[in-house]
Amino acid sequence: MKQQPSAIRSAILASIFGMAFGAPAAFAQSPCAPRNPCAPRKMNPCSAKNPCAAKSPCAPKMLKNPCAAKNPCAAKNPCAAKNPCSAKNPCAASGKVDPKLVTRPAGTHLAKGNSAELIAMGKKLFSDTKLSSNGLSCNSCHFNGNAYMNTFAQPYPHFVQMADDRGGLKKIELDEMVQFCLVVPMATKPLAWDSRELAALTAYTASVQKTYKPKAGAAANPCAAKNPCSAKNPCSAKMNKNPCAAKNPCAAKNPCAAKM
Repeated sequence: MKQQPSAIRSAILASIFGMAFGAPAAFAQSPCAPRNPCAPRKMNPCSAKNPCAAKSPCAPKMLKNPCAAKNPCAAKNPCAAKNPCSAKNPCAASGKVDPKLVTRPAGTHLAKGNSAELIAMGKKLFSDTKLSSNGLSCNSCHFNGNAYMNTFAQPYPHFVQMADDRGGLKKIELDEMVQFCLVVPMATKPLAWDSRELAALTAYTASVQKTYKPKAGAAANPCAAKNPCSAKNPCSAKMNKNPCAAKNPCAAKNPCAAKM
């Protein structure tokens, strides 16, 4: 007996409603496929707001990296300038100097003045590069009392190798040697013989000579003295130890990375 169309529609609708509101056992959840107990967000302990995601305690401005500031040792290195002694040695240059330029004319004398004042003035002039035409000063070669020949300890006048090599002078006075250094290594004109500057430089050099002690194997090249810029970097001293080299307090093991 054939079913009527209305009966077929009724059976189909009943089947649909049955599955929706009370499915047969065949449609029940498989006991072998239980719902993941960790799936609900509330059950996952890691799904809560990560306590480590809060603003890092190392990020506040009050804890701004002290090493981010401009490195005080990164300033332009005063020793980075062209080393006057690294160029062709001005003392070894060829050519003779007219000895008349560095020989005191008859009848002239050094300027007179207070000894202490002249020495103080001479000490300043000793480091004055304005006295030269090539950026050198007396101190460029004689930094910290270096690069004097052992003959420097002898009373003037005495033999100086450079004066002999470049001027043919077998003996030279101290003030004349000052003039010689101005003319040869410093490539400039000699000072007026009666000038206060010459008297000051001579007085200061004489004060240095009093404490000078000859050294074994003293270098002939006045530029061979220890480079003043090769001294230990003041930024590498222990007192300036990098504060950022300490263990980063924020680098400790992340407590949230531990096994939950």
